[in-house]
Amino acid sequence: MAPISERIGLIAGGGSFPLLFAAEAKKAGREVFVVALNDITAKELEQYAAQTRWFRLGNVGGPIDYLRDSGVKKVLIVGSIPHVNIFGGILPDLRAAKLLFKLRDKKAGAIFTAVAEEFAQDGMEIVSSATLLEHLLVKPGLISGKKPDADTLKTAAFGWKAAKALSAFDVGLTVVLRDQVVLAAEGLEGTDACIKRAGEILKKLGKGHPMTVVKVARPAQDMRFDLPVAGASTLRAMAEAGAHTLVIEAGKTLILGMEDFLAAAKDTNITVLGADDTTFT
Repeated sequence: MAPISERIGLIAGGGSFPLLFAAEAKKAGREVFVVALNDITAKELEQYAAQTRWFRLGNVGGPIDYLRDSGVKKVLIVGSIPHVNIFGGILPDLRAAKLLFKLRDKKAGAIFTAVAEEFAQDGMEIVSSATLLEHLLVKPGLISGKKPDADTLKTAAFGWKAAKALSAFDVGLTVVLRDQVVLAAEGLEGTDACIKRAGEILKKLGKGHPMTVVKVARPAQDMRFDLPVAGASTLRAMAEAGAHTLVIEAGKTLILGMEDFLAAAKDTNITVLGADDTTFT
């Protein structure tokens, strides 16, 4: 077994994000001890792990004991864990029940902050979910496609403000617009489903400018939790829905599968722009 300094814990939600991190960690010579969630975590993750232990959602004490006893000091929480699952039909263990009782609200940020405090009590630190993946963080500027025209930039600027306002209330991170009108805002369904819904609305509206998709981080984004991600599937959903421009926040958004993402952007002829608070000023 590797020295403690080379061990890292991974609380793995759904999607490809946990797989990407675990593969990168293994390549870097780190031993990954995985907390997998029943019916949420991909089974394929086990091939990258030094050890995997499966738990039901709502079990907090078990994962803490497992990672602590494995000599883990640093832990990541990555992957999708739908908020509806956290409070929908789960049976919390004693430690989780106490945690939930103390929550000031049921927003994702409050939940994950409370979880981090529980891990800290047992000598473990929840670290940035971009750990070992910093090279995949979006850079400012044009990433793919042609430079957006003035009308698209105006729509994107409006969408940036709208998305920031909604994300501050934990509504979602993505808005889809046409001509400075929000057609859809992301809820629990996720980014791709939000884009699909906007495409259905667009068909009813008839011809006009293509749609613009804006995805941001929360105004006070905690890099440990719920980091915005984008991948090739988002671009394919955009192409099918009738969107031509994707604006994503630089420095706080991860591209999952960069080669596939850039190839999909080229195939779909979608413009991708990395933006920050200075882009639209």
